[in-house]
Amino acid sequence: MRRPGVRPPSSLRTTFAVSFAAVAAAVTVLIGFLSYDAAARLVRVDQRAVFDEVVHGLQEEVRQHRALAPDDFTSTDADHDGPRDNLIRSTRTNVQVLGPGGRIVDRGNPPLPVGADDRSTTDARTAGTKAVHDEVEVGEHQYRVATVALGGGRGAVQVAQEFSDTEDLLRELQKRTVALVAAIVVAAGLFGWWLARRITGRLVRLTDVAEGVARTGRLDTQVPVAGRDEVGRLGRAFDRMLGRLAQSVDDQRRLVQDAGHELRTPLTSLRTNISLLRRIDELPPAAREELVADLAEESRELTDLVNELVDLAAGQQDDEPVVEVALGEVAEDVAGAARRRTGRVVTVQVAAGDMAGTVVEGRPAALQRAVSNLVENAAKFDPGGTAPIEIVVTAAADAEGTARVEVRDRGPGIAEEHLPRVFDRFYRAPDARGLPGSGLGLSIVREVAASHGGTPFARRRPGGGAVIGFTVGKRGRRAV
Repeated sequence: MRRPGVRPPSSLRTTFAVSFAAVAAAVTVLIGFLSYDAAARLVRVDQRAVFDEVVHGLQEEVRQHRALAPDDFTSTDADHDGPRDNLIRSTRTNVQVLGPGGRIVDRGNPPLPVGADDRSTTDARTAGTKAVHDEVEVGEHQYRVATVALGGGRGAVQVAQEFSDTEDLLRELQKRTVALVAAIVVAAGLFGWWLARRITGRLVRLTDVAEGVARTGRLDTQVPVAGRDEVGRLGRAFDRMLGRLAQSVDDQRRLVQDAGHELRTPLTSLRTNISLLRRIDELPPAAREELVADLAEESRELTDLVNELVDLAAGQQDDEPVVEVALGEVAEDVAGAARRRTGRVVTVQVAAGDMAGTVVEGRPAALQRAVSNLVENAAKFDPGGTAPIEIVVTAAADAEGTARVEVRDRGPGIAEEHLPRVFDRFYRAPDARGLPGSGLGLSIVREVAASHGGTPFARRRPGGGAVIGFTVGKRGRRAV
């Protein structure tokens, strides 16, 4: 049931069809009105011109032949070659002959009324004097009537032109024009509905899909993407958006599952050690110190795990603006921080010493986090090493225009069978499971590289150690 005051949703198809019909109706009515008005005006002007020509011809004739009498215009001419026949031959004009004083000598068909102006005209001394009446009712018809004097008081000739039949014809034309306009409006509405259905059909299907996704929450719905126009582009964009959302939901689900699995171990250990705290007074001093140390270490590992989970989530949904970043400068900053924190020797090499050649478009904090994770990973797996940790930044000369960051160490290296999985979340090689860390550092590197149009890589270093790094899109790509 619709709530009062809430308008029902309007259909784009209906709106388009009504708009199309309204425009067609307006144009058709305008054209019909202008066409009818022009035709009616032309017909009326033409008829009036013909009537005026007949009257003028009659005036000229009576002026030239001053001896003409009323009998010369009667209908008794057997040869049909008299002045009367000349009047009615081409125009079918109604003629009525009047004698002196307005007396009817020969009635017209139908008879025409004789007014005071007409009677005074019959007595006019000047031939060609006329009296004109534009609207004279004769029975049920309308006439134009002109009375032309024969001169010398001999009488006059009345000529009449019926225009009511013309008005009837124009009214019939008007009715047909209105009917035609109505038919065109109906046809335009039907055509507009058909056209709107063709145009909006894909939009309707796309809307149904969007409403279905909103209603059910299913992101694996098939999206119609036919066509190369704007609707097709919208469908493809919507399909990609659903794909990204589905991937994001899947990543979130796996992250929660993996995080829950990794959190169980330190939480279980914490719970065990906390239960021992109830008997701490019964423990010898050495056991107490070991218990407190274990609690501190487990809480530190738990804190590091939570922080890395937050970093990973921030790397996936980072609203940091995209700017130009010099990877060489990022590497120098990370190296300085690592020297202060670990006391290790950390060197930076930039290709040909060209800092400007390693400028990319990206998020500075995310890129710094990725490089820092690589350096911390190298220091963690070679805690007692004396060889320097090397950060190498190069700019590729290929058409893709990528920059490359790699960190080289002289630690124990990575076995070949473990190289494909070092960037997986929470993955730790068997010989590294006793070391501190959560296994999320390199996963963050992978996420940062992917968000900047690049890829991570890892390989064994000749002579011992590992080379781990990532590439970053440099030209023609923007971090997303």
